[in-house]
Amino acid sequence: MFRQSRLWHSQNKSVALVPTMGALHEGHLSLIRLAKKKGDKIVVSIFVNPTQFGPNEDYNSYPRTLNEDFKKCSELGVDAVFLPSVSAMYPDNSSTYVNEEILSQHLCGARRKGHFRGVCTIVLKLFNICAPDIAVFGQKDAQQSLIISQMVRDLNIPVKIIIAPIKREKDGLAMSSRNKYLLPEERRQATAIYNGLQKIKKWQNDNLSVAQVRRKLIRFIQREKDIRIDYVSIVNINTLSEVSRPKKGDKLLIAVAVFFNKARLIDNIVIKW
Repeated sequence: MFRQSRLWHSQNKSVALVPTMGALHEGHLSLIRLAKKKGDKIVVSIFVNPTQFGPNEDYNSYPRTLNEDFKKCSELGVDAVFLPSVSAMYPDNSSTYVNEEILSQHLCGARRKGHFRGVCTIVLKLFNICAPDIAVFGQKDAQQSLIISQMVRDLNIPVKIIIAPIKREKDGLAMSSRNKYLLPEERRQATAIYNGLQKIKKWQNDNLSVAQVRRKLIRFIQREKDIRIDYVSIVNINTLSEVSRPKKGDKLLIAVAVFFNKARLIDNIVIKW
């Protein structure tokens, strides 16, 4: 993979990487289409990364659909699919990891200990191997995107990070490989996440405080019986720290994580207060 990327660079071709864990859906495909507009050669990596899963999470059951993934990449004109093995990415006795120590303390990082250590480590390894000029990530994983951007800045990594908008189903549910876990009734209930986020502007116009908006959003989502809230947070878009009294015009991230049994879904919107 590294030799191929160097060859493209020697031909003055730019390389755009779309890192994925496979089970590609329209959200991933939108990232690939954006990458094609930004780079000359497109690499899609497919790797279900064990170090970003906790001991009781869904690493073993995570959807794996390689044949369908290859077909979708081929149809979109992807130049290379990088499909490493776990043993190639984590040789025996691997003991070096990458930690981001501020942004990762909030939201998903506070609830999935070690998750972003695994994310940063694998993304840096993918950057070293694929040698991209550009890497495309999705806004659905807003915290991940911010942490990777911070890592790139802090470690002087010569990769431009592009964040693509969230791709949604017709009823508003954010596209996710984990949506496949949902039973039909759970799938219907899951629309409450985005529907609740859409009500934020109305609640803002009612001059409610941040705390009142958060409580209203929690109550709205909890009307669906099978949803168990992991967190509902209103945070500063740059620091991810909770805000209680934002100034007018401040940019805030409204982030939600919920469970349906063991299926964990996340979503977010960015607003001006």
